[in-house]
Amino acid sequence: MSKFLVINVDDYRWNDIIFNTLQYDFYHSQSYHFIEKEEEAVLFVSKFDDSFIAIPLVIRSIPDSDLQDCTSVYGYCGPVSNIKFNNLPSEAIKQFNNGLNSFFMERNIISSFSRLHPLFPFQEKIFQDFGEVVPLNKTVAIDLNQPTDKQRLNYRKSTRVHIRKALESGITVRRTSDNKDLDKFIDIYYENMQRVNANSRYYFSRDYFRNFMNASDFKSVLIVAEKDGEIIAGVIVTICNGIMQYHISGTQDEMLIFSPMKLLFDHARIYANEMGCTYCHLGGGYGNENDSLFKFKTNFSKDLFEFKVWRKIVNPEAYNELVTMKFGDKIPSSDYFPLYRSEQIYNKAEKKCNRSVKNL
Repeated sequence: MSKFLVINVDDYRWNDIIFNTLQYDFYHSQSYHFIEKEEEAVLFVSKFDDSFIAIPLVIRSIPDSDLQDCTSVYGYCGPVSNIKFNNLPSEAIKQFNNGLNSFFMERNIISSFSRLHPLFPFQEKIFQDFGEVVPLNKTVAIDLNQPTDKQRLNYRKSTRVHIRKALESGITVRRTSDNKDLDKFIDIYYENMQRVNANSRYYFSRDYFRNFMNASDFKSVLIVAEKDGEIIAGVIVTICNGIMQYHISGTQDEMLIFSPMKLLFDHARIYANEMGCTYCHLGGGYGNENDSLFKFKTNFSKDLFEFKVWRKIVNPEAYNELVTMKFGDKIPSSDYFPLYRSEQIYNKAEKKCNRSVKNL
């Protein structure tokens, strides 16, 4: 028996599906799609005998046209299933792809894109004959299946020294759910965004932070570092289905010399162990394996995972026409997808980000 469903984000069946998959993270949840919702968030579900495959996507209108495209929410998403990806019947995968393609054609969706989850092996098998899967870079995770003492021994020696010095300087760490603490953290986060000249898309609203901390489908935790009774840095992590994810962080400019973020990451790891997580996923860098953010995260673990994205051009003619309308005969050589949405903003801002991370 086969069936293809399109479930809207306000439909209770969304989480019924997600919570019955073998591997999922908070990025797949209904709550997160409510928070991140830009336009129309939907969950595509294909049922085949006793198995199902699902993927959440956000449908966006393309300005000045009747065309649309799809993307994934910010973070690591991709398909999920109640069967191991490498055990799924080829017929089930084919049916899923055909159902997705039919929906794309019906809705004038000309391209689709999704970030895949680095910790979910064989996820890309779903798209082996449907679009392309492109490896982008590596991410860092702490394997919490190892003994806790070994986890810390995997830190770089200099990192362990910085953590000890931060403690000796009087910096303390605590977890908090107080709204005043959250507001202080948001101020610090905005200060960081100004320092690195971040793109406007990273200036999440205060309501975003509040909604994120109060999400019902996953646990959000704010961990703050204090010196002399004042919050000087903070990090928000999530816990969902045995995975802790680093999400957002910030440090007061003048406090970077104390490396409070290293102390916060260490505390997050300890808490992840207490909560029974299997991995503390720190994520990647700004876009390549040589940038300072990625190098900072490798201070904590040598376990690297490949981050891949799926992309599919559904209507090549319409896609190419939009690219030509945007760039004329000067089409840039870029891996950005879809290219017609490229803003070419990753230059000076990224260099500033790289410089700002070196003291974390």
